[in-house]
Amino acid sequence: MHKNVLITGATGLVGTRLTEMLMQKGYQVSHLSRNEQPGPIPTFQWDVKTGKIDDKAIEGKDCIVHLAGAGIADKSWTDQRKKEILESRTKSAELLYQSLKTKNHQVKTFVSASAIGIYGFAGDEKYFKESDAAANDFLANVVSQWEAAVDKIASLGIRVVKVRIGILLSEKGGALAEMIKPIKWGIGSPLGTGMQYMSWIHIDDVCSLFAMAIEKESMSGAYNAVSPHPATNKAFTKAVAQVLNKPLWLPNVPGFVLKLLLGEMSDLVLKGSRVSAEKIQGAGFEFEYAELDAALKDLLKK
Repeated sequence: MHKNVLITGATGLVGTRLTEMLMQKGYQVSHLSRNEQPGPIPTFQWDVKTGKIDDKAIEGKDCIVHLAGAGIADKSWTDQRKKEILESRTKSAELLYQSLKTKNHQVKTFVSASAIGIYGFAGDEKYFKESDAAANDFLANVVSQWEAAVDKIASLGIRVVKVRIGILLSEKGGALAEMIKPIKWGIGSPLGTGMQYMSWIHIDDVCSLFAMAIEKESMSGAYNAVSPHPATNKAFTKAVAQVLNKPLWLPNVPGFVLKLLLGEMSDLVLKGSRVSAEKIQGAGFEFEYAELDAALKDLLKK
């Protein structure tokens, strides 16, 4: 029985690829969006700020995949932007909760994006698992509140899976696109000490993991979506340069320069965390791109 899936935040990197993947598998996919989208995919409208949602959006759906949320690294972290980053996630989850609570529907599964930012940043001695407590910095607080809003949906008897996405590698944008720019210009170098860990994942693996979360009824709760082989920033930068056949510019970009340029957002690149993929592998997930070289060759040689 092919499921009927509603995706929020469907125009982002994950939503676009996941839509393709689910449709190839024979799913019926529709989108929940702020704007009307021209094209073959049925689109329902919602407005998180005013709390409006099309009554028909959840009708006949078996599963909701919740990916909506303002980009973490798109703009500098002013107080206003921080509020937007938080509320675009919590209020959208709250709106879906209210809709599921008050309307007739057949939704059995709710799969939400989340982020490894919940663990904060620690030295390389720590390997984070799903059972670890949340940290207490801006991003960790955002993810904690986001997950709490999503967890309310489980109280309605709906199976909830939270996919804690690591550093997403895609040829179409995101972190990788930013990292390759200086390397392409021949001025790439590791950032800060270069020893901070990057827990990364290939876009196809993340989407396969979402598909598995939709299909596998024994899955619930949080799962880290990261490759089993995190890399230091230095190793990552070197690997990208090798695949692109570019020299690396030495020395490293000093941390204070990045702090001046990015402010608090510099944490995203100067600090890292090693995150474990054990739980998702234990659930039977097999990575297509477990190794960084294979992932980079696939994405950068396209």
